[in-house]
Amino acid sequence: MSSFRFIHSADLHLGSPFQGLAMKDAAVAELFLEASRKAFSTLVDQAVERQGDFFLVAGDVYDGDWKDNKIGLFFNREVARLERAGIPVFLLKGNHDAESVITKTITLPKNVREFPVNKPGSFTLDHLKVALHGQGFAERSATENLSLAYPPPQPGWFNIGVLHTSLTGREPHATYAPCSVEDLRSRGYDYWALGHVHDYEVVAEDPLIVFPGNLQGRSIREQGAKGAVLVTVEDGEIRHERIITDGARFAEASVTVEPDEDLPAILRRIEAALEHVAEIMEGRPLALRIRLTGKTRFRRELLARAQDFKDEAQAACHRCHEDIWLEKLDVRVEDAGTTGAMAGPAGGLGLEGLISGALPPELLEEAEARLAEIAARLPGGIGARELALGDDAAALLAEARELLIGRAGGAG
Repeated sequence: MSSFRFIHSADLHLGSPFQGLAMKDAAVAELFLEASRKAFSTLVDQAVERQGDFFLVAGDVYDGDWKDNKIGLFFNREVARLERAGIPVFLLKGNHDAESVITKTITLPKNVREFPVNKPGSFTLDHLKVALHGQGFAERSATENLSLAYPPPQPGWFNIGVLHTSLTGREPHATYAPCSVEDLRSRGYDYWALGHVHDYEVVAEDPLIVFPGNLQGRSIREQGAKGAVLVTVEDGEIRHERIITDGARFAEASVTVEPDEDLPAILRRIEAALEHVAEIMEGRPLALRIRLTGKTRFRRELLARAQDFKDEAQAACHRCHEDIWLEKLDVRVEDAGTTGAMAGPAGGLGLEGLISGALPPELLEEAEARLAEIAARLPGGIGARELALGDDAAALLAEARELLIGRAGGAG
């Protein structure tokens, strides 16, 4: 068996609009949008510098249908660099860029080959004795087990299966092309190049089954280093290493407050927590969610001055590092001075008592419907509408309730 190396990537999501950030700070959203493009350019740089023999994308090159051709032109420019370096590219359509989703096209260089979507197909690299097998998505939703129809391995060659799948389930990712590790093993391939799950994961060692994760985190749900993998095959031995490509990151910091701490004291606690945050940035801009927990007698003052305190928290972030941006201040503190609803005039329930308790199901349904209407009007591809406002309806209504109580001072 010959020696070779290849890049296994997935979930580029080019064109992702970062709506959650855009609604909070357009400049920060643009910074992350540029980082997602730069991440792919960085991976192409690595493929050329490390003299990769071929390049795989296991689904979701694009985040959804294009509003114009800019993102298609960008992808064409980058894969043309691979063509000039003599590196073939093999693409597989995922749920975000399924055949039925993408309506616009840009003619790609001749080094780009795309797996069929109506049935599994194979490509061969004769000089390397490598066979690649895969099937893309014809529709956004692929509920059948595609892997079982993949062809038998080419005897004496290195066989690679390429599949966009959730396997047996990987929350919070939707279930697409479900299958088991045993299903994949049954095909007799040497390596499975998977996509769809945005976290890096070595699913199995025999054969090697890998999710490389996405190239760039897109929300607070996607934290930590992101990238692809470089797979090297020498004398039948398979090794792989991560190539980190992300140009910006998301992170969370949890701060626990004490009952007697006022707002300046809470701010000092935040600054102390930020001292360790810079370590995970590794020279990259960071969108940081700060979660406040614990109990304080100054909870209502904190809620009443929510925007001012948020600005103070952002200022604290910038005192720690110029590229730490506050993604959200998540206030989950309890009132240290009360154990229930505040009594209003004449012994009646105050505002907190009147609007406490579980939210009515019909209110949640109406809120979800309104959020869907708003999301449908926002720009971006399919999937960009997920949590367009940063939270689900229940979280947004709870936040509105807390803000109302805070600004009213808890009085009835």
